[in-house]
Amino acid sequence: MAQEVLLPKLGLTMEEGTIVEWVAKAGDVVKNGDVLLRLGTDKVDAEVEAEGEGRFEPVVAEGVTLPPGALIAWLLQGDEQPPERPSEAAVAAQESPAAGDVGELQLTGPATTLTPTAPEGRLLASPNAKRVAAERGIDLRTLRGTGPGGRIVSEDVEDALARVSAEPAAAPAPAAAGTPGGVASPLVRRHAQASGVDLSRVRGSGLGGRIRRADVTAATAAAPETAPAPGAAAAGPRAGSVIPLTGMRGAIARNMHASLQEMAQLTHGYEAEVGALLALRDHLKREWAGTGLRVPTINDFVVRAAAHALLEHPVLNATVRDDGIHLLEEVHVGVAVAVPDGLVVPVVRDADKRGLVDIAEQTQELATAAREGRLTLPQLEGATFVVTSLGSYGVDFFTPVVNPGNTGILGVGRVRDGVRWEGDVPQRTSILTLSLSFDHRAVDGAPAAEFLRTVSGLLARPHLLLAG
Repeated sequence: MAQEVLLPKLGLTMEEGTIVEWVAKAGDVVKNGDVLLRLGTDKVDAEVEAEGEGRFEPVVAEGVTLPPGALIAWLLQGDEQPPERPSEAAVAAQESPAAGDVGELQLTGPATTLTPTAPEGRLLASPNAKRVAAERGIDLRTLRGTGPGGRIVSEDVEDALARVSAEPAAAPAPAAAGTPGGVASPLVRRHAQASGVDLSRVRGSGLGGRIRRADVTAATAAAPETAPAPGAAAAGPRAGSVIPLTGMRGAIARNMHASLQEMAQLTHGYEAEVGALLALRDHLKREWAGTGLRVPTINDFVVRAAAHALLEHPVLNATVRDDGIHLLEEVHVGVAVAVPDGLVVPVVRDADKRGLVDIAEQTQELATAAREGRLTLPQLEGATFVVTSLGSYGVDFFTPVVNPGNTGILGVGRVRDGVRWEGDVPQRTSILTLSLSFDHRAVDGAPAAEFLRTVSGLLARPHLLLAG
């Protein structure tokens, strides 16, 4: 009997998911536990496993974004064919507003050839895609749409033209694992474009040499760091394009807008003197050279200082609910990490109970996993306070937005030269600007300032943070 494969709900807050990559291919015979696809959500990419056995037949294309519960594939037995209509539950899921009013994806010919059509049979494609396809003789019915709801966009036509020019004869077999220039999904191609990576030079680690996001991230890390040529445009979206507010980008937009709408937010700026901290880091670099120990970054010192300051100022380690301000017992510090698609906040759990070296190892591991798309939901949930840094971008002061459910977030700027006067003699110092945004419903200005003073005092005595 045919078994439906529905888009799973990963986490309570998940509203939609994107088929980043089909790992199983149409016609593959899969067993319970085999990986079927890589699913992208607003927080994490995850591999989805089969919950049954049978011949795999997908019914949507890579790049399509759907709500949880939407029908995405079938597991069939023997010569069984996919049912003509999905179950009522799947129809309801696919017709939900989150899916977008873009009609349905209909099969034409084999199950692997997907053509998006509107309810009245009209082909779903952007005007520019239709124009380019007509000029270059491309049949839109042969293309997989990667736009919202499977709509064919101009990038799909350009990809088809590139394949035609690169494959004058019969299409070659997929690249073997480890061979540069393997197949990549549309979302992986966009990730590579945003990262400035040439996919023809990337070795795919997926099935049949397929290129995954982790391969692009690894290629980015391995590339030599060179400054862009004068006047060169930064890698990223092209002028005139539209960035859909879906997936991670959509979640960030919704959460930040809700945060500013629901809270009375205020930001304090504070200058912390960190000359002793910088001297300690230089000392550790010399002493720990060749030991394998990771020298804590300035951000690691701030995370540890903030975690201990939260014990003294618990109102900033709290959440506001209908019945009052709930002071939380655990101190879980989220550390914001920039990724090509947006921003993620993995969590250092029980940060108040961890040593500085432990925190340094945790933040490095979490940041690496974030950039390679390997974070799990438990690593992303439960932050009671957040630390975010723009110091590496040359920013001194900024106003971070409090994550919904928290009462505070600490921004970290760059280290800059300052001056301290000893009588009439100026002394050169190193200054780190801290920016604390807080929910004024729970925290008043004076307690917020006291928190910053506590953090600053700990940073001025970094040996206590290292030894504690």
